[in-house]
Amino acid sequence: MSTIPSRSFEMPHLFQELVNDRIQTFHREAEEYRLVSRVMRVQRARKSVERANARLQRALQS
Repeated sequence: MSTIPSRSFEMPHLFQELVNDRIQTFHREAEEYRLVSRVMRVQRARKSVERANARLQRALQS
C-alpha cells in the first residue's frame, strides 16, 4: 500500500514538470518565430534597397 500514496505525490510533480516543459517549449518557439520574423524583415529591406539602387542607377544614366 505504500506505493499508492507515493504515486499520488509523484503525479502532481510529473504534471508540473510537463507544464514547465511545455512553457519552455512555447518560449523557445516564440523566440524562433521572432528570429525568423527579423530575418524576413531584413531580407525584405535588402530587396527594397536593391530595387531603389537600381532605380537610382537608371535615373542617373538617363
